[in-house]
Amino acid sequence: MKITYTLNLEGEACPYPAIATLDALPSLKSGEILEVLCDCPQSINSIPHDAKSRGFKVLEINQDGPTLRFLIQKP
Repeated sequence: MKITYTLNLEGEACPYPAIATLDALPSLKSGEILEVLCDCPQSINSIPHDAKSRGFKVLEINQDGPTLRFLIQKP
C-alpha cells in the first residue's frame, strides 16, 4: 500500500485535525491514500466518521501512545 500524502497534525488542538483532514480529502484522486497523524483524542471518532460520510474508505486506524494514525483512500 503506497501512501500518497501525509498530513501531520500532531500538537494541533481539536477540532483542527478533523477540519484539516476534510479540507485535504477533495484533492485526492481515485485510489490515492491520505495518511493523517494527530494526537487529538476526539479524532478517533470524528475523522473516520467524516471521511466515511463523504464516501472515502478508512483503511486503517492505529494508535501508538497518544498518536493516532489514519489511512484514508478515495475509491
